[in-house]
Amino acid sequence: MNLDNLPRLFPPRVLDRLRELVDIDACLVVSDFRHPEAARALAGTDLLITSWGSPPIDQSVLEAAPRLRAILHAAGTVRGYVTDAVWERGLLVSSMAQANAIPVAEYTLAAILLAGKNAFMLRETFTSSRGAPDPDRERRRDTLGNHHRRVGVIGASRVGRRLLELLRPLDFDVYLSDPYIGPSEATDLGAVLLSLDDLLRSSDIVTLHAPDLPQTRGMLDRRRLALIPDGATLINTSRGALIESDALTDELVSGRLSAVLDVTDPEPLPEDSPLYRLPNVFLTPHIAGSLGNELSRIGDAVVAEVERLVGGQPLQHQVTRSDLGRVA
Repeated sequence: MNLDNLPRLFPPRVLDRLRELVDIDACLVVSDFRHPEAARALAGTDLLITSWGSPPIDQSVLEAAPRLRAILHAAGTVRGYVTDAVWERGLLVSSMAQANAIPVAEYTLAAILLAGKNAFMLRETFTSSRGAPDPDRERRRDTLGNHHRRVGVIGASRVGRRLLELLRPLDFDVYLSDPYIGPSEATDLGAVLLSLDDLLRSSDIVTLHAPDLPQTRGMLDRRRLALIPDGATLINTSRGALIESDALTDELVSGRLSAVLDVTDPEPLPEDSPLYRLPNVFLTPHIAGSLGNELSRIGDAVVAEVERLVGGQPLQHQVTRSDLGRVA
């Protein structure tokens, strides 16, 4: 676990709630299960709480933890932490990805609203001109606004669903593409279901919320990026690998599209990447997910799962082996 995040994930009030439910050694934070102190602790451990930076839980760890029955992951995806040995042992696994989805959806909503006003580009032109009169001001204003702006959401993931909730009371025309969703469920989520290609053709703003899986990597390739209308904005708060990097760079360098990118491929971009300098690209350093005081929301979610576990109730955010074929 990342030691820097520990006091934010589990501030005193959260640790106090945990201590009321289970015996916990808050001073023991493990970055290597092979350490003698970790091995001694594993021998009597019933429950593991993991997070970003946790070492993988493999067969050797499980052999050292004969009493272990559940793993609660105080972060998003369990990929890279939970190995096949965990599933074969039949352990309960839960991820706090739902809690982490909230700030990502909020960030994305803010990006959509600002993109609809073309705020990112106009800020660049306004500051570079030092406030001088804009000869294209009236023409630019004709293209601004969020009333019935067409927003395409790719992926009814945890983030995608939360974003759809946030969009519902606003005046957007919302489209959704997800191979696991039917038309009636999309309607219930407040969106019109479209194929991916049709969504790209139809949207003024496209936002990515698909998992990083072998079948989704590079899903927005050169052909699909070309389907997006001129002047549209592409938002990526998911994973950079979902977009073909060279094709995206070419589209953005041409000025045909704009982008809000919290994630890139690679991450960070090389120092000589033109995306750092383009006025139609708004880059942020992977900040959409839980940071600062948002991390305690994840700690609260862990405590709620512990309460269910202790009370003999089903976990609310359980992850199964089969889930990993379609979720992050």
